[in-house]
Amino acid sequence: MKKQIKTTEAIFPMPVLLISTFNDDGTVDVMNAAWGTMLDRDMVALNLTETHTTVKNIKARKGFVVHIADARHVAEADWFGIVSGGDDHDKFKKSGMTFEKSDLVDAPVINELPIAIECEFVEYQNGTNGIGLIGKVVRTSVEEANLKDGKVDIDSLEAIAFDPYTLGYYKVGGRVGNAFKDGLKLK
Repeated sequence: MKKQIKTTEAIFPMPVLLISTFNDDGTVDVMNAAWGTMLDRDMVALNLTETHTTVKNIKARKGFVVHIADARHVAEADWFGIVSGGDDHDKFKKSGMTFEKSDLVDAPVINELPIAIECEFVEYQNGTNGIGLIGKVVRTSVEEANLKDGKVDIDSLEAIAFDPYTLGYYKVGGRVGNAFKDGLKLK
């Protein structure tokens, strides 16, 4: 029997996405965002308020990079969620991470993270049912060590997910089935 609990951001797992931009002075800004998804194969949606420094940067620079956070960098990922770019323009430098400027969008690609999804800013939707920031994916790159037969090896990523119930981070891994196949046995 299910027991009613306090409603929170109650969808688990929530991805830990690190969104990177450049500040107006050229320093790197990164924020931790769990409210993000794909709208289509080449469109991302990030449910972020316009008050975030990152959103202001994206609107000004017209580009950003979405990174998948991994277990090896959980402290850095958490740091990017704790400290606001509006309060500390050196928060990226303090993380010890490094970057390369994308040659497709005006945004930094973080070298240490396994996946980088480079995006062009499309629009910001606000209002009661607005989704927030929408971007068009112009390139996705993955560390070669995280590829197997030309496809992303999910277990090797050690991607992390956010648990809104206990405010924890969990490693994603361990294949348990085959999409669009296992259910056919119920036919």
